[in-house]
This record gives sequence, C-alpha cells and structure tokens, in this order.
Amino acid sequence: MELAQKLDSYGKPAWIALTVLGFMAWWPLGLAILAFSIGSGRMGCRSRQTDFAHWQEQGRDAVRNAFDGRWGRGGQWGRGFRPSGNRAFDEYREETLRRLEDEEREFKDFLERLRQAKDKSEFDQFMADRRNRPATPPQPPAENTGN
Repeated sequence: MELAQKLDSYGKPAWIALTVLGFMAWWPLGLAILAFSIGSGRMGCRSRQTDFAHWQEQGRDAVRNAFDGRWGRGGQWGRGFRPSGNRAFDEYREETLRRLEDEEREFKDFLERLRQAKDKSEFDQFMADRRNRPATPPQPPAENTGN
C-alpha cells in the first residue's frame, strides 16, 4: 500500500500513467490496475450519489457559491470578488467592471433602438405596399350551369 499512497500524492496523472504502463507490460496487469483505481475512487469515476438528487445538490451548491460574498460593505452590491489585499487594484477592478457594465447597458439600448427602427421601417414598407396595390373587385362565385 506504500505504492498507492505514493501515487495518491501525485494525483490522477500518476494512476493513469501506471495503468498505461500496466497495459503495455501485460494486459491483465493493466486491467487489474484500472479496476483497482476505479473501484477505490482514485480516478473519480464513482460519485457518492448517483441519482438525480446528486445533480440537484450540485446545482443548489453552485447557486449558493455564486451568491456568496456578493453583498459588500454598507449593503452595496458587490461582484463576488474578495479583496485582493491591494486597495489600488481593487478600486481599479471595480471601476473597470462598472465601466464595462455601463458600456453593456448602452449597447443593449442601442440594439433595442436599432430593432425598433427596423421594425418601424418594415411596418411602414408593408403599409406602403398595401396602400399602393390595386384594388381588385371580389370575383363573383362561379355559377354552376350543369343543367
């Protein structure tokens, strides 16, 4: 088991390399190493839970982690960044993110105005085409003269 502890200290790449070398030396040895590494959980192929609840739990954790630390000092909405320890950098980061958010808002407003202008021009074109088409009188129903 000393070998397993040594390989664990190197992580998954060491187990993968050992498995490949085992297959190169003698395929049953490689298969045995692969089965051991998967069965012991060293390759991370087996999860503690395999049902849908596991995925729900992961999603819930992701949402929880996404909103951790978002409320900064004084109830201000932060961006989830922890202070770096360098105040100048933190101020620069906040200013840059604020500027990017402003640019994003301006761009979305521009796109909305562009869509409205396009919709209006298409509608105006439709109405102009409708006004300019010749009015055709309705055709009388065809009479049945089969007598």
